[in-house]
Amino acid sequence: MPKVKVKRASSAVDMTAMCDVAFLLLTFFILTAQFRAQDAATIETPSSISGIKVPDKDIMTIALDKDGKVYFGIDNQQHRLAMLDNIASEKGISFSDNEKKEFMLMSNFGLPINQLKSFLSLPKEQKAKIKQSGIPTDSTGAGPSNELKDWVYNARKANNDLRIALKGDNLAKFPNFKNVLATLQAQNINKFNLITGTEAPPAGWKSDEE
Repeated sequence: MPKVKVKRASSAVDMTAMCDVAFLLLTFFILTAQFRAQDAATIETPSSISGIKVPDKDIMTIALDKDGKVYFGIDNQQHRLAMLDNIASEKGISFSDNEKKEFMLMSNFGLPINQLKSFLSLPKEQKAKIKQSGIPTDSTGAGPSNELKDWVYNARKANNDLRIALKGDNLAKFPNFKNVLATLQAQNINKFNLITGTEAPPAGWKSDEE
């Protein structure tokens, strides 16, 4: 009896529907993604084995680069705008709508207040070429030339739930860091987080939280 040949079905799979879904997902992520703004300075933080994570919401970041320049930023754009409005009212400065929009897009900055308006009015290409001189501080923490205290106060006025994170470069000198601490202590702020790089813990190490 002759063998019955089974007709082989085609193994081709129509991928049209899957491709459509993939492109829809790709388009969704591209349109909804928020690109991280470029930092005003590169900070190489020291490493640590701490297991405590810095909160990812309502954060005020004070950064110190290797040359001792201080940079400041808060995470929420609407609070940044409210903070700028507070500073403008306090210092008698007016910012245009376009300047306010540019400020909202800055994750951090390091300029004296009297240079901020002219900086915000520059084209993006020129902004990227400018080396920011840092926010003025002093050893007293509350002197008239200390502008970091003004930003800290007005940032907390815009959002009283802000938590403070200090980000110091590995080569930063302690006297400059001490000026930042004096500024915080002058406003009765003694609790903050330190941002560091991660390092593998030694064998047998346990976190204090465990």
